[in-house]
Amino acid sequence: MNPSPQNKTSRRSVLKSIGATTTLAASGLLPSAIYAAPPASANDKLRVGLIGAGNRAKWLTRALSRESHRAELVAVCDCYLPQIDLLAADNKSDPQAGAAWARYQNYEQMFDQEDLDAVVIATPDHVRVRAAIIACAKGLDIYAEKPLSFSIPEGRALVQAVRKHKRVLQVGTQQRSTANNQYSCEFVRNGGLGKVHTILVKNYSGSRPATGLDKQAVPDGMDWNRFCDQAQLLDYHEQLHRRWRNFDAFTGGPICDRGAHALDMVHLAMGWDHVAPTRIEPTTEAKDVRERGVRLYYPDGTVVRLESGNGPAFGGIFIGEKGKLEINRGRFACNPTTLLAPFEGKESENHVGNWIDCIESREEPNAPVEVGHLITSVAHLINICRITGRTINWDAAQEQINGDVAANALLTKERRPEFSLPNV
Repeated sequence: MNPSPQNKTSRRSVLKSIGATTTLAASGLLPSAIYAAPPASANDKLRVGLIGAGNRAKWLTRALSRESHRAELVAVCDCYLPQIDLLAADNKSDPQAGAAWARYQNYEQMFDQEDLDAVVIATPDHVRVRAAIIACAKGLDIYAEKPLSFSIPEGRALVQAVRKHKRVLQVGTQQRSTANNQYSCEFVRNGGLGKVHTILVKNYSGSRPATGLDKQAVPDGMDWNRFCDQAQLLDYHEQLHRRWRNFDAFTGGPICDRGAHALDMVHLAMGWDHVAPTRIEPTTEAKDVRERGVRLYYPDGTVVRLESGNGPAFGGIFIGEKGKLEINRGRFACNPTTLLAPFEGKESENHVGNWIDCIESREEPNAPVEVGHLITSVAHLINICRITGRTINWDAAQEQINGDVAANALLTKERRPEFSLPNV
């Protein structure tokens, strides 16, 4: 049941009023203290919804449970209802919590019927942006898994929606909230390697066409139409449902998944939160064009090379004037070994906690929407370079590919009308 109006409005109304006054405070017309929300009481927590109850949701709900003193998960939406039961059963530390969740197949119904303050979006890639834009219009703050978008134009639409509605959006590139990664990236960013000229990143592939799969019966409890969302309504097959990360109808493939983490560490270490490559070239060949090697050329002359299947899974190898530094998830290695002192702080990662901190303070989270959009855009451009087999000359200001009409057409994805993006 929803709480009574008198019990549910205080915290939410305060947070919304804070968001509405952000522009005035930034202009100096209001004191900076307006950004500080009062601490949550036991009966006045942020009410959070979840869209997508798959494997990633297990990690996210556990992270959210660590913030139970100030936020609670109250509603879960998944196109396949039995998945919600599986997620509830995974929560062994608090089995009663899952039993209390309101359950939905349609996130728009969840937004309309539940009194939410925020939403976690852990859907397949092609669903994420539309859900997030609608959430923005509903006044919700958002935690959105990576990759942030399924195409560059829809990613830009989400940036516009977040800024128009003054929402806090945290992208799920959680290494930005990992102390060890912050430490090693700051070392590179502050010149610890001298001038960095080359960065090696694992050559993650793109996805493959959803072909050669026989039609299967849609399982009970599945709304397959909503699962397909903006994509073509394909015949159901368990592989499309359970292994959707393999198919280009729903995702850009591993380069947009793990590759997003790796590219994010590259951008964080180099201070490129607002810097895109100007040119992407295909280099090494492969039997499958989606595995071609590529090189990215950045404005400062640094070259990022994705040409080998080896290397750190969630980072890169930075080669500079003073030596090399390999950054991976939660660890780093130097050559020479004396280049950077061992990390001596308390190792931690609390990306969801940082999101909730910023919901309360209305400050920018560690992985804001523009950063997620930029990293995902780079991954999409890598895929386009591979598919065309041609050099991509990128105009970051216009978000257009120069001099190649066919390549430029690949920036957008055809959407089914019933899942069109709301106007921003």
